[in-house]
Amino acid sequence: MSSADVQSGAYSRLMAQMHKALKAAGRAPDAAYLTAVSKNQPWSAIAPVLAAGQRRFGENRVQEAMERWSDKRAQYPDLELRLIGPLQSNKAAEAVAFFDVIESIDRDKIARAIADEIQKQGKAPVLYVQVNIGEEAQKSGVLPAEADAFLATCKGYGLKIEGLMCIPPVEGPRGPYFALLKKIADRNGISHLSMGMSDDFETAIAFGSTEIRVGSALFGSR
Repeated sequence: MSSADVQSGAYSRLMAQMHKALKAAGRAPDAAYLTAVSKNQPWSAIAPVLAAGQRRFGENRVQEAMERWSDKRAQYPDLELRLIGPLQSNKAAEAVAFFDVIESIDRDKIARAIADEIQKQGKAPVLYVQVNIGEEAQKSGVLPAEADAFLATCKGYGLKIEGLMCIPPVEGPRGPYFALLKKIADRNGISHLSMGMSDDFETAIAFGSTEIRVGSALFGSR
């Protein structure tokens, strides 16, 4: 079996697992979708997944994403590229110009930089706020207790925040963290929840995730 066959098989199994989890949660088959985390992956691993029909891909770094995907836009006009890693303010112009979705707005400086670039460029990607749902010092994101105020700040800058994203702590049950993110989203009228990765996406779907971000379960360990 070729490596491409292995990759496309992994994609088929993952999609089946996702749909099974949606059914178990009593949700529609299209209630959540997959973002394939292509960061750090060789093109030989990404190409079979792209060929199988996947069009949403998540990247951590602006420059790496531009190098990997710039020449693929014309070939795949329905491609959706999402920035899921931390964004530095000096990369805001490139991020707004290149990405379809930015999931990692997490502080005032970034919100202001993105708002400025949207005004300059006349282009607005879909925007998410990242919440540090487990209040971990090593992770990016606004603290849960400060999320409502930060969302109001973003609105004040003219930003339309359409989703929330989180990465829960590795240890312990993930459900309570996913439930908390959904609670924050619900009270702020936000419908998109980017939560759930390779080892917990089924739990995330049960708690209302609308998009899962999967890398290792799809491409293997880097």
